Order: sequence, then C-alpha cells, then structure tokens
Amino acid sequence: MEGDDKGIVCVTGGTGFVAPWLIMKLLEHDYTIILNFEVNLYELKTPSHYLTLPKIFDKAIQGCIGVFHVAHPIDFEDKEPEEVKTQRAINATLGTLKASLKSNTVKWVVYTSSASTIILNGKGLDVLDERHWSDIYFVRSSNRYEASYMISKTLTDKAALEFAEKHGLDLVTVIPTVIGGPFICPRVPSSVNVSMAKILGTRCFSRPTCEIMVSVYFILQQGDHI
Repeated sequence: MEGDDKGIVCVTGGTGFVAPWLIMKLLEHDYTIILNFEVNLYELKTPSHYLTLPKIFDKAIQGCIGVFHVAHPIDFEDKEPEEVKTQRAINATLGTLKASLKSNTVKWVVYTSSASTIILNGKGLDVLDERHWSDIYFVRSSNRYEASYMISKTLTDKAALEFAEKHGLDLVTVIPTVIGGPFICPRVPSSVNVSMAKILGTRCFSRPTCEIMVSVYFILQQGDHI
C-alpha cells in the first residue's frame, strides 16, 4: 500500500544462500532495497582498484536507513594467499561501514559473520559468547582445510567491530553455521553444494571439504523459515 514503505536498505552480495532470502523478506516487510552487487568486486587483482571502491559504497548506501553486509569472498581452494583475501574482505567491509557513517542516514548495519570466528580456539568450550574469538595462530597451526576462509572471517569481524565501536556505529554481527535447505538464488549456493554432495552425488570442492561436513553444525531451512 502506498505510504507503507519503511525506508531504503542496502544489501551487499545477493548471489549466495542468505542474501536472496533476506531480500525477499525485506520486500515482504515493505522495505525498498538497493542491491550493491559491485561490493563483490573482491576479484579485482591489483591494490589500485581499491581506489574505485569508496565511490561504489557511497553511491549504493546514500539515503539508506540500514545496511546488510552479506558479501564475503570464498576461496576454499586457496587460489590466492590468505593475506590477499583477508585484506580484500576487510577493505570491502570497512568501505561499507565508512559509507554508512558518511551517509548521515544509516541507523544500523548488520554484518553476516560466521561461527568459524568463535569456535576455533582449541579450548573445547561448550558455551561461547561475544567474549570468545577463534585463535588465528591455532587455526594456522592446525592445518585445517578452509583455514584461510576462517582466518579471513575472524579478522574481518574484528576489524568491523573495532571500527563501529570507535565511530559509534550501531553494528550487529550474525554468527551462522553452515546453512542448508531450499534456495532461491539462480545458482546452487556453495554451502548447499558442499553439504549435500555425499547425499546427491554432486561434485564437491574437494575430498577434505566433503569429509569435514560430517563434523560441522548446520542450520536447516524449512520452507521460508530458518
């Protein structure tokens, strides 16, 4: 109905599992959405390209009341060094937060983090909260498959929270595990492809990726509810 619009929000990403469902729900609740797919320019190969990112962030977020930062580079096969992937993720995330501050309209930011940012510390704790972080040195020394992704998520999460605290930005991080279930994006999300590989006989990224699925926690989506 005319006049029911709750405001404009920006969603980064949009090609994975979470973002399309998020977008659909926001539309159902009468939000207007700006999709900033260009934030996925993590593939850019040279540092000079980062100079173009502030303009991209500013344009997408201008006039928004909220931001959902869902995008993050995924390279489980380690085609690039850990440091490169981590820096790209941090640059893009901080670029989103800086644009949110600059807009003077954004009231809150939601950042999709990962359970891998808190559980990998070697302490065997049963209950974890915001005081706990994965130990980067423990992750590196354990030679875990997908370690670079876990390190990247952890360091990006820390950088985002530190920036938000320093500048008084209302930031909330969401800590999901692997999410599976019906998807509405145009391609099979990587999380579904990996988690269902042994059941459906589909191609997995690699044998270690498939094997690790027997020991991870899942969030199962049924219908349009997680």
